[in-house]
Amino acid sequence: MSVAPWLPFQTAPEALPRKRFTREEVEHLIDTGFFEGQRWELIDGELLDKMGQKPPHASAIRQTQAWLAGVFGADRVQSQLPIEAAGADRERSLPEPDVAVLAEPKPDYHKRHPRGDELLLVVEVSDTTVSFDLNRKAALYAAAGVPEYWVLELTRRVLVVHRRPDGSTYRLAQLFSEADTVSMEGRGETVRVSEILPNRS
Repeated sequence: MSVAPWLPFQTAPEALPRKRFTREEVEHLIDTGFFEGQRWELIDGELLDKMGQKPPHASAIRQTQAWLAGVFGADRVQSQLPIEAAGADRERSLPEPDVAVLAEPKPDYHKRHPRGDELLLVVEVSDTTVSFDLNRKAALYAAAGVPEYWVLELTRRVLVVHRRPDGSTYRLAQLFSEADTVSMEGRGETVRVSEILPNRS
């Protein structure tokens, strides 16, 4: 009897089940010290690693934060701090945008995170997560009522501005090049996109 060599079967990649966390579960793990020294963001029940920013990413955050602090004051600009998602997203998402502008500082923020509708602007600096930031994050922020959402794309050196949320998406998206100037909707203060992008190497 001849024996043919065994070859592995050609199969499609399996969609293996994954554990999806709730905010309550994650908060319990935080209380136990499980995440000490780690940075993450909870989106759709998955913990996304936020460690290891490259210098251009960090530089763009600093420059954006500095411009917004000059416009609104440092007490209304927060960086990489949680905001509340809304509706069905709230149980399994706790986004931490790179920069956010509060509509006003409120005393009860020491007891809770700001809601999306209590913000004026959210900014994500994007290099390796462009598709995620332009799609899932945009839907998450629109559902939360964030009135304006900017994605600063480092690779293409452009700014994508989302406005007019309707509860599930933004009805207006505009692309600005690094030579363009941009302002928040309804405000006069402008910034050239190149001024919040990291310097070319």
